[in-house]
Amino acid sequence: MPLLITLGIQALVSMASLTPPVLAPAAAAEIGVPASLIGLFVGLVYIGSMLSSLGSGDLIGRFGAIRISQACLILCAAGLALATVGVPAAIVLSALLIGFGYGPVTPASSHILARTTPANRMGFVFSLKQTGVPLGGMLAGALVPTMVLLAGWRGAALAVALFCVVMAVLTQPIRAALDDDRDAHRRISLSGVLGPLRMVFAYKAVRDLAICSFFFGAMQLCLTTFLVTYLTEEFGLRLVAAGLVLSVAQAAGIFGRLLWGWVADHWIASRILLGLLAVGMASCALLLAVYAHGWPFAWVLVLCAAFGGTAIGWNGVYLAEIARLAPAGQTGAMTGGALFITYSGVVAGPPLFAGIVSMTGEHASGFLAFGLIVMLIGMSLVLTRAQRTDPEADRQARRRINQ
Repeated sequence: MPLLITLGIQALVSMASLTPPVLAPAAAAEIGVPASLIGLFVGLVYIGSMLSSLGSGDLIGRFGAIRISQACLILCAAGLALATVGVPAAIVLSALLIGFGYGPVTPASSHILARTTPANRMGFVFSLKQTGVPLGGMLAGALVPTMVLLAGWRGAALAVALFCVVMAVLTQPIRAALDDDRDAHRRISLSGVLGPLRMVFAYKAVRDLAICSFFFGAMQLCLTTFLVTYLTEEFGLRLVAAGLVLSVAQAAGIFGRLLWGWVADHWIASRILLGLLAVGMASCALLLAVYAHGWPFAWVLVLCAAFGGTAIGWNGVYLAEIARLAPAGQTGAMTGGALFITYSGVVAGPPLFAGIVSMTGEHASGFLAFGLIVMLIGMSLVLTRAQRTDPEADRQARRRINQ
């Protein structure tokens, strides 16, 4: 039940965040702004996610993970509803509200699953829950265009908002059981917002993985943002064929999240596996940039499937490892601090990639540069072992957090 609930919440929040890009062509034509401005909207969503993820630890401790998840669903619903006003100020606020709702969902679900999942199954369970992100994208892509045809773009936005509200209501019966560890007297302060970041940097193993996730998140979003344009402009593929390649990469990401979670539980330590996945995604990026021009379509499809399976499939293993390394009762806060760094890469990656493209005139240079950086990070993870935290080091880390 905790897994099903967190998976459903994750999928709907993801669907809410990806509904505006699907609505963009229809909405932009009516509002009178370029559809390309959706890139700024997505950036604002992730900025909101970065900020709200930092405060998630105290909020989860005070109100409970389910209550915070319900609040996130309501915030996403409010953001979608506000977007239907159709004026620039409302749209900016809409993006921030959706981001504020998106950010705490993963820390909240990690808090729940860390309490209810056996240690030897955490990799697979966290990875299965994280399939809610691409699942939400698939739902947005499959359902929202039809709803636009039936009810217009405003009706489609309000329909997705209603889905979020319904999910918030459906989770209420299990709230008491899953939020039984909340502390109604826990203090919430602005100074406490930086606590999750202090916690991340106090534990070296967590800090290392969080910094690596900055580049993994950047690579993931650059793949999903620029692949279709790259394949159409520099490979000469038709738009439908390029869209098919992206869909296959996304589907491979879902499969990869499940596969790598199972592998982390049974075969390969999470840190080493994340390093191998980094080497894999970097190799795919380098092949796509340097060698894949002129390949048959089938081989390009296979390469991009492998790219998606690694660059989109790493999240569950990463979050499960953060949960394992977090002090008892601090999974939500630790995850929130780590995700602040991850989302920073998501925000910074596409503009950096676009800057490389503008300087060189080709997308291949962007994939080449990002591939080389991620390759070095992956080799570092594979070739170096995480240091075990002894009791004295753990006490020192706690003192740094309290300071």
